[in-house]
Amino acid sequence: MRDDNGCFSAAKPPMGWNSWDSYGSSVTEAEVLSNAEFMAEHLLRFGWDTVVIDIDWYDPTASAHHYNDGAPLLLDEYGRQLPDPGRFPSASDGNGFASLAQRLHDMGLKLGLHMMRGVPRLAVERHLPVKGAEGYTAADIADREHVCRWNPDNFGINQSHPAAQAWYDAQVDLFASWGVDFLKVDDMQAPFYSAEIAAYHKAIVKAEAKYGTQIVLSLSPGTWNSTTHVDFLRKNAQMWRISDDLWDRWDDVYQQFVRLSRWAPFQTNGHWADADMLPLGHIGVRAHNGDSRDCKLTVEERRTLMALWCMGRSPLMVGGDLPTSTPETVALLANPVLREVGAGSVDNREVGRERIYRDGPDHPDSYLGDLIIWSARAADWGDGTVSAHQDGYYGAVFWTGSEAHEIDEAIELQTFVGIENARTDYKLTDLFADVVDGASGAAARLDGSGADRMIRGTVPAHGVLWFAIDPR
Repeated sequence: MRDDNGCFSAAKPPMGWNSWDSYGSSVTEAEVLSNAEFMAEHLLRFGWDTVVIDIDWYDPTASAHHYNDGAPLLLDEYGRQLPDPGRFPSASDGNGFASLAQRLHDMGLKLGLHMMRGVPRLAVERHLPVKGAEGYTAADIADREHVCRWNPDNFGINQSHPAAQAWYDAQVDLFASWGVDFLKVDDMQAPFYSAEIAAYHKAIVKAEAKYGTQIVLSLSPGTWNSTTHVDFLRKNAQMWRISDDLWDRWDDVYQQFVRLSRWAPFQTNGHWADADMLPLGHIGVRAHNGDSRDCKLTVEERRTLMALWCMGRSPLMVGGDLPTSTPETVALLANPVLREVGAGSVDNREVGRERIYRDGPDHPDSYLGDLIIWSARAADWGDGTVSAHQDGYYGAVFWTGSEAHEIDEAIELQTFVGIENARTDYKLTDLFADVVDGASGAAARLDGSGADRMIRGTVPAHGVLWFAIDPR
């Protein structure tokens, strides 16, 4: 499905695995395949279908904890990046990632690659020709002033140069010829390089038409990405980050409440604001942040993470090494509700937020936490799949305090279903009921009668009550 701009629309928020949180810039083909095989066996039926190889797959000197200035990147005769056969042996046949892509496709999965904005500095130094732009070299199109602040691989591209578009056309054409389905392009949004984003989109549209394929374009990083860009982003991408990298720290999760509250009203089928990867499971195996570990978020914080991302309709890209992650992590990811809510809900929004004080707001030192309420209406999926909660609603009551909180505030049922529907007879279904992950098992309940019914329950520390509201 394509929109009026020729942009392929990802009907549902993409779900998959990304190598960054586990392996930094040093992932190997064996590790990619191990995660792909695990996903195909255990998670594909729940919507997880994309495997993304993150940064520096073309650097034979890449390591876990830093980038290499002046790295001997592997490039073809036109300066386009090629996978390191030392880490990706199947690429030694000269066909790049074609063999790996085919193996994933045979499993029912999609292959994604990370790419940096711009043209490799090494291609510029070597004056390599730009394919499709006779007489011009990488040195002619390089923008030496607008470079990435944190990675030394590339120069920017001067989009006013007549050979600029040809560079991205040739690069994306190569990736499409391998069978790549997903491109995460970094250093695009902080600052916001609109001309380069548009050029990349144009190159993808050309490649899709040539190869009869569909490629998701995911833009990074996000920092405090402004909603003023939303119309442009919808025209040119399927995903765009709205924050910097998120790790297994409660404060990182907490910061996403305000970001997702801002972006949720702008989510549309096909084009998605992305709250970043899920640092769940066994992460830090060889990563840029921390040592090998199980995710440091508590069980309740992990549930909050999943419920918030789904209520905000963010894409879901898990970062932990799947085969060595705990059964509890896998159970959380295998919850069919994740896809159900992400793909099959509309009118998603934060509908309430209250700061709770033990001794009242006149005593700021007695602040306990925020009670944050989200609602959404169940709807058919973007691909036409009928919702399991047709004519129903989704609700989430989050609590950011460090101790459990008994809800005694007036959270009325009509907050979720609207005053005109408040007299309908409803039942609540706990959306984590079937997940065996060691959580407290806290669930919401309906108290009262008629239009005056209230949502009650005890919300765990940094936790959530997540539920469906269905007519009986």
